Amino acid sequence: MKTRRTFALLIILLGVPRAAAFAQMDSAFARERANFRLALHQTIRANIVSAAQAMPADKYGFAPTAGEFANVRTFSRQLRHLAATNFILAAAALGQDPPRDAGDEEGPDSVITKQQHIAYLEHSFDALERAVDAIGNVHIPVRSSPISPFQGATATRISLIAEAMIHSYDHYGQIVEYLRMNGIIPPASRR
Repeated sequence: MKTRRTFALLIILLGVPRAAAFAQMDSAFARERANFRLALHQTIRANIVSAAQAMPADKYGFAPTAGEFANVRTFSRQLRHLAATNFILAAAALGQDPPRDAGDEEGPDSVITKQQHIAYLEHSFDALERAVDAIGNVHIPVRSSPISPFQGATATRISLIAEAMIHSYDHYGQIVEYLRMNGIIPPASRR
């Protein structure tokens, strides 16, 4: 009887620090998820989607042509590329295959209208938010992505999400330039 109590006490004592450590890890992951969600949803997504909404539909085919801008993507292709890359990196962060229509980072040719572009963009950010929700979940695997410099063990959920966020803001800078070239003040600059 005494041996059972001692054994039970030993299990409890060994389990308490471990449970506390797991609770601290869960708390740290919750903070990471909250920080990523805040940056992604309230800043990056809001700025990019509002910029896409600000460009008139008849300007989605616009691409600068003078000087160093020769052969650059149109506004439409900027949005599709940004969204396709979000889908591809989010899929890797969730251990999934990328959507077939993401293609080679160019997105589907079936996205034609302004409404379709905005919906495709929104869905790509939804995919990234699902990846953010999986931060700390050891039951969801992470894959490398052929479009990412993070390969093998360096491909973590956080690195892939961060890469998608950085890539999105790189293209946001280009989108802002396209808006300004068309006499449109980006919504984020109006606040």
